[in-house]
Amino acid sequence: MRCLVIEDEVDTAHYICKGLREAGHTVTPCGNGLDGLHFATSEHWDVIILDRLLPGQVDGLSIIAKLRDLGKKTPVIIVSALTNIDERVSGLRAGADDYLSKPFAFSELLARIEALLRRASPSHDATQLQVADLVLDLRTMRVERGSHPVALQPREFRLLEYLMRHEGQVVTRTMLLEAVWDYRFDPQTNIIDVQISRLRNKIDKGFAATLIHTVRGVGYRLAPGGAALNV
Repeated sequence: MRCLVIEDEVDTAHYICKGLREAGHTVTPCGNGLDGLHFATSEHWDVIILDRLLPGQVDGLSIIAKLRDLGKKTPVIIVSALTNIDERVSGLRAGADDYLSKPFAFSELLARIEALLRRASPSHDATQLQVADLVLDLRTMRVERGSHPVALQPREFRLLEYLMRHEGQVVTRTMLLEAVWDYRFDPQTNIIDVQISRLRNKIDKGFAATLIHTVRGVGYRLAPGGAALNV
C-alpha cells in the first residue's frame, strides 16, 4: 500500500511513518502544504494521512478540496490537534473520509486505514470475478483455473473471493482474520498460513505461473505473474 503522510510535526510524522513501514507499507512523508498538494495530486496513493494545520499558504482542507475538484477519490484521514465538533465536521464536509484527534494510538490509525480500504474495495455486486485465467462464479460457487474446475471448501472459497476482490493489493493477516474468519482478535495460530497453503496447492500447483504470492512478514497478494509452483 502506498501512503502519503503530510505532517509538519517531526515527531508525529516519524511515529506514523515508522508504524506504517513496520506494517509493510510504502510511505512518502511531506512536511508542508505546498509540497503535500503537489504529491497528493500528481501521484497515485492508496491512502493519505493529512494534518489539518500545515505551514505555508496551503492547509489540509485546501489539499482535500483540490483532490476532490480533480475527481480523485483517494481515501484521506485527517489527523489534527483541533478536536472540537465544528472542526471535525468541517474536515469531513471538506471531503475527508475520517478524522482522528491527536494524540492517538497508531493501532487505531492503522485500523481506520484498513476500514477505509475495505469500504473502497470493488463492489460486491459482480457475480463473477476473474484474475488472469482464474474465474470465480459467486452464483454457482464454481471456480476454474485455465478451464479446469477447482474444488474448494466453503472457507477456501471465501478466502479466494477476498483475495480476488483485492487483486494486486497486499492483504494483511488482520484483514483476512476479520473478513474470512470474522475474528476481531489474533488467535495466535497459523490458521491463515495453513489455509493459504491449501488454497495455493489447489490454485497454483501444476500451472505455469503462480497467482498467490506471500509478502513476507505482512500477508499475501493475489496477482498475475510469478514462477511456477513446485510442490
